[in-house]
Amino acid sequence: MISFSELLWLFFIYSFGGWILETVLAAIRQKKFINRGLITGPFCIIYGLAAVLISVGLKELTGIWLFLFAMVIATVVEWVGGHLIEKFFGKRWWDYSNIKHNLDGYICLPVSLVWGALGYVTVRWGNGFILDVLLLIPELIQNIIIFTLSGLMVLDTLASYLLLTGRSKQLEKWEKANNNFARVSHKLGKWITYRIEKRIFKAYPKTEEPQSEIYVDKTRFAYGCSFYKIVLLFFIGAFLGDVAETIFCRITTGGWMSRSSVVWGPFSIVWGLAIAMATLMLYKYKDRTDSFLFGVGTLLGGAYEYLCSVFTEIVFGKVFWDYSKLPFNLGGRINLLYCFFWGIAAVLWFKKLYPVASKWIEKIPKLAGKMITWLLIVFMCCNVAVSCMSLIRYEEREKDVKAENTIQIWLDEHYNDQMMEKIYPNAITVDK
Repeated sequence: MISFSELLWLFFIYSFGGWILETVLAAIRQKKFINRGLITGPFCIIYGLAAVLISVGLKELTGIWLFLFAMVIATVVEWVGGHLIEKFFGKRWWDYSNIKHNLDGYICLPVSLVWGALGYVTVRWGNGFILDVLLLIPELIQNIIIFTLSGLMVLDTLASYLLLTGRSKQLEKWEKANNNFARVSHKLGKWITYRIEKRIFKAYPKTEEPQSEIYVDKTRFAYGCSFYKIVLLFFIGAFLGDVAETIFCRITTGGWMSRSSVVWGPFSIVWGLAIAMATLMLYKYKDRTDSFLFGVGTLLGGAYEYLCSVFTEIVFGKVFWDYSKLPFNLGGRINLLYCFFWGIAAVLWFKKLYPVASKWIEKIPKLAGKMITWLLIVFMCCNVAVSCMSLIRYEEREKDVKAENTIQIWLDEHYNDQMMEKIYPNAITVDK
């Protein structure tokens, strides 16, 4: 297992390595040295995030599977990152529209293949080498460096965001609120503004304003792809996903069993998040062909389910599904047939279910809709919190850890082993 501090080291090292790579490539293309960092410091955060996700999620894989899943995960990070940057900063900072086999100009096949190769090298050799080198550095010095880098990146990211969104006055107030920067806040703000503006326009000459968004009717509740609609679609997807899996288990196994992710109500968090994220990220592609939606749903759904399996195993020490007995499976976490189901679900959702759900959501009165949404958010937050505590206590009981406080006693009374086995019948404890 890679520790949290080691993951931070990997994040900073690969972010810095990505910055060097991007800077060199830009210098070669434009015949001069240009800083390609998206923030003031020499870090490309997308490289760091992709490396961490690949390191945590794909450490079990080898060969072609490692290459393919590294390619998919890194490509998803790049695609999501591009859309988030456009949403928050109002700019497109890279564009692959002139390259064949691209999707919306944010990702393309040649770059994705490079991502796969970089991910393969990262897991196969890079991480081991970096972690071995870190062993040569005293732990105290490691902690000082990592905490310093973390603090500087937080400050750098905040400053970059405020400046790039044209909120220099807010940056000046923020700097003055910090005693360490009070005397030089104005000068530092001008210097940072100059550096960032110069970098963005030189490093990204194709920067352009995004196309105007679809008209938003503010008189209607949750019109378009708004926050309230995404939240409500999460609950709809969580409920429908639980019902679909329960019926599927009944058909295939001949018995009824719970497929819920939480202790209160029939909700599958995996399906809810999948529906919410798919709607948010694929909304502009909802009118594309069935084959396009099927292909994207199959790839993204498989990668998403794989990462969910890794996450639950790391956090809770349990595997909630195991496809080892099914053909064409990958580590028992996913299999080809169910990946196809994700693709079918994407087509069915956008072509049949989403238009109906969207129409009914928008019919809810605005005030009532907002109240219902926030009540559901509070309910689900409490539901997830109790579920997490119940699972942690479930694992503690397996290790014969006695109840020592009021919460543990309450959990033992209301969510004992029999109840947890009923809610999570397929949960398998993993030896750590």
